[in-house]
Amino acid sequence: MRPAAFFARLPIRLRVAATFALVMATLLALAGAGLYVALGATLRSGIDDALRTRAADVAAIASEVTDGRSDTSPLTERGESVAQILTPAGRIVDASPTMRSTPLLTRSQLGAAARGDTYARRPAIRPVDDDDVTRLLARPVTSDGQRLIVVVGASLEPVETAQHRLAKLLLVGGPVLLLLASVAGYGAATGALRPMERMRRDAATIRTVRSGLRLEVPPAGDEVARLAATLNDMLARLDEASRRERAFVDDASHEMRTPLALVKGELELAMRTGATVDELRAAIASAAEENDRLVRLAEDLLVLARTDDGPVLATTPIHVAELVDLVRETVVAAGRPGTPAEADEPPRVEVRLADGAEDVVVHGDERRLVRVVGNLVRNAADAGATRVTVDARVADGTAELHVLDDGSGFAEPFLPRAFERFARADDARARGGTGLGLAIVRSVAEAHGGTAGAANRPAGGADVWIRLPDRPLSSGTHPPRS
Repeated sequence: MRPAAFFARLPIRLRVAATFALVMATLLALAGAGLYVALGATLRSGIDDALRTRAADVAAIASEVTDGRSDTSPLTERGESVAQILTPAGRIVDASPTMRSTPLLTRSQLGAAARGDTYARRPAIRPVDDDDVTRLLARPVTSDGQRLIVVVGASLEPVETAQHRLAKLLLVGGPVLLLLASVAGYGAATGALRPMERMRRDAATIRTVRSGLRLEVPPAGDEVARLAATLNDMLARLDEASRRERAFVDDASHEMRTPLALVKGELELAMRTGATVDELRAAIASAAEENDRLVRLAEDLLVLARTDDGPVLATTPIHVAELVDLVRETVVAAGRPGTPAEADEPPRVEVRLADGAEDVVVHGDERRLVRVVGNLVRNAADAGATRVTVDARVADGTAELHVLDDGSGFAEPFLPRAFERFARADDARARGGTGLGLAIVRSVAEAHGGTAGAANRPAGGADVWIRLPDRPLSSGTHPPRS
């Protein structure tokens, strides 16, 4: 198993703690290395300062060596442990007791020291410690006209000892600090996830959205609180959707019960002994009419079900003028469907476009929009209108399609619930409508990101419209539940 896959399988708190431990280990390693280097540099800088001071002191007494004013070695009298006074050729003029046999500088180092201060390293000056390293400083001086080179040295053992102790301390204390940091990270992750665990337990107790139970929202106002609020909103939407679905099923059952009962009654009447041919024909005609009503109801329910299931719209650019032409072809060519046979003539459908509407382009499903506008025209015709006008308007970046008629309009108490499913005015009930036409209009309009509305015209009649954006919906947009 790859490390990434294994890491993804770990619980969140372990992943947080492991990430925290890895970051802390990296920081501790970098900090330890930096501290180790900084300590060595600081101690070596102190040694260099001491060497410069000693070199100045030895240079001050170099004249005593060259003029022979002292029978003893000035370096021995000062207690210098690592010091020499050399000629540019490398001859030892004076030296501390243990440094009298061999010059401290090589020939190349002598040449560099003759030009200015030179630092060098020399191992194993002390015979008792082969690992000892001495830091040397060579400085050119002039005494009584003679060029000399003063060399002083100091052991680097204190620096190495201090660094070794620091390394041991880091190797022992680092893992302890890392362990404590990991435990702290695990505890912090556990504490941060505790509200989510409480939300999980609360969610497990919610058996149904109708219970009215909601998750507790933490007071911190952080991401967890926003998650709880979002889940509560989702539960509220599910509760509302469940309520609508129950009402929808109840209404559909009620609407289908009546025509089924009528069909059954007509068939029983037809099977009655002694029924005449005319009575049989009337019973069969009535049953066929109720069957047609059931078919329309089933088709409308299928449209609403498919819309609620969220199919992807076949969105294409549609010119309003072309849309109105299609409506005219599908509605006017079909006459006046659903109107009584004794009607004198079907209503005349007049298509009128507002100024500038010819160039309006809406983005939507052409088949559904044609059906919606066609349904509105048929509804107006079924309501007894003698003239129906489809009016296209443009306002604030939206296209409005209004279906205007000269009928009796809507009853004012009915208008607020005109687009609800199975909502029907009394006269519509008398005509046997399903009450789903305007609900389908609203669902399709909302699926396109628009709205639907209805109002009575001041001069009489109704005005039903859909408002569509003149921009395409994003790819894969699903219609919302109405």
